[in-house]
Amino acid sequence: MCTPKTVDPSPVPKMNNNLPQSPKGDIAQLTRLGQFLLPYRWRIAGALIALVVAASCVLALGQGLRYVIDAGFGTRDPHLLNLALAAVVGVAVVLACATYARFFLMMSVGERIIADLRRAVFAHVLTLTPAYFDAARTGEISSRLTNDTEQIRQVIGFGLSMFLRNLLMMTGALAMLFATSAKLAALIVLGVPATLIPILVVGRRVRRLSRDNQDRVADVSAHIDESLHEVRTVQAYGHEACTRARFDAAAEAAYASGVHRIRVKAWLISLVMLIGFCAVGLIMWVGGHDVFEGRITGGQLSAFVFYAAVVAGGAGTVSEVWGEIQRAAGATERLFELLDTQPALAPQAPVITLPANVKGALRFDDVSFTYPARAETPVLHAVSFSVSPGERVALVGPSGAGKSTIFALILRFYDPSSGRLLIDGADIKHCDPLALRRAVAIVPQDPVIFSGSVSDNVRFGRPEATDAEIRDACAAAHALEFIERLPQRFDTDLGERGVKLSGGQRQRISIARALLADRPILLLDEATSSLDAESERQVAAALEQLERGRTTLVIAHRLATVRNADRIIVMDNGHVHAVGTHHELLRDSPLYAHLARLQFIAEAAA
Repeated sequence: MCTPKTVDPSPVPKMNNNLPQSPKGDIAQLTRLGQFLLPYRWRIAGALIALVVAASCVLALGQGLRYVIDAGFGTRDPHLLNLALAAVVGVAVVLACATYARFFLMMSVGERIIADLRRAVFAHVLTLTPAYFDAARTGEISSRLTNDTEQIRQVIGFGLSMFLRNLLMMTGALAMLFATSAKLAALIVLGVPATLIPILVVGRRVRRLSRDNQDRVADVSAHIDESLHEVRTVQAYGHEACTRARFDAAAEAAYASGVHRIRVKAWLISLVMLIGFCAVGLIMWVGGHDVFEGRITGGQLSAFVFYAAVVAGGAGTVSEVWGEIQRAAGATERLFELLDTQPALAPQAPVITLPANVKGALRFDDVSFTYPARAETPVLHAVSFSVSPGERVALVGPSGAGKSTIFALILRFYDPSSGRLLIDGADIKHCDPLALRRAVAIVPQDPVIFSGSVSDNVRFGRPEATDAEIRDACAAAHALEFIERLPQRFDTDLGERGVKLSGGQRQRISIARALLADRPILLLDEATSSLDAESERQVAAALEQLERGRTTLVIAHRLATVRNADRIIVMDNGHVHAVGTHHELLRDSPLYAHLARLQFIAEAAA
């Protein structure tokens, strides 16, 4: 029986606790986009000029209407009508050209800014530490990079220019109203607060609902990312119905939140338009009596009604776009929360620059460590050991002993809670993580294959490598025998996460990548675990060649693979239990002897 996760559709703003907190949807957040707008200031200036020209053309049509009625109809002169038609066509041509320039410039700038923003946020996310991703949901981060940036694009490219255009036309139309009839204009001015009050009051609620809607959509994206990433496990356990139910609940919550936001926004727009056009009707009634009494002409009243309609229509558009601007403010806030998240592993002062040729000496000095996401469970306890340059050291022990954590600390994915980790005598806390990692190559137990060709995946170890060097690395990893059988050989696309390869083939591609990287420190995490006996023998020979002259740490559960290690470090519950050679540990370490005995029994049974 599967119980779907309950998702409350009520509009309660939600934040990812792993991100910095800040005011919800504050319009001031949009000012932070200035750094992305500045490089395109001249194009934006051109769009603003075109906007002013287009607004002026619309306002000029009101005066043309007045002229036609008073001069054309009043004098019954067809020539004046001809002139009026020519003037209207001329103004329309200018209006069309200005509208094209405004639309193209603003939309293209919007596309460019969003591309820049996505690149900046993605580049920054890549600098965040694994500790951040231990707690954050990658689906939500993906939603911010796609859905939130799309919302900002809509506002920058279209919404903002529409907002400014209508605001400018409203201002110009109000000025023309006063120039035409101060009494009637006063009625319009009295109606403006009645229009602005719902915009300001209800707009706050729209902003909160927009933020909540974006969070609900992020929940949907996170569920999609997790479920599709692990779709084989979902199907293997027959969990499709449960997964579908949980997704349906998240999708319905996003729908309910979106509909609630739309309902409030629609009510706001309709209320503003109702107030605006009721005001126009009242003006026509009052103005009609003024025409009857000769205080204004029919042309003046027609022009006044035209400008009043511009004000009313502009108010409706402004109120509609204002909601989108508020939503973009919430999206901007969410994106800049990511940009404001600082990498936790910046080099500490004084900064140490590693030499170009790292020798590979490693030393753990009373290192203790606890994962930030599991603060109540220490993983390493005062671990101390040294590895000389070129030495081959194996880490063995039960699962959970802390072996993989040692690799994570060497790569500086985390910093020790206490103690020091030194490479060539330099405390890595004072080293640039990027420079440090350029000295380390790793072959993980679960090989990582990216969507792309064989060459792309192997070249990941050294992007500037030639095709010949890639082929040599694959030959050394004994991968050529299956690569040559692929449809396009080195150009064959391996699919997402290497689904077109077997486990052993993926592992050999991973080994070829490490061979190509050619780095002084080599980390092998059960590097031959997915290989058959013959492939394991061949790859072991290749790794033996690779390990010469390099500092090598090997995590191994199969003790047969580490018998010839220079030293073996036995770990248990985060402590160094014993250190020695295979034969020494069989004699002196009860834990190692127990592990060897269990493995011998298992191998004998096999």
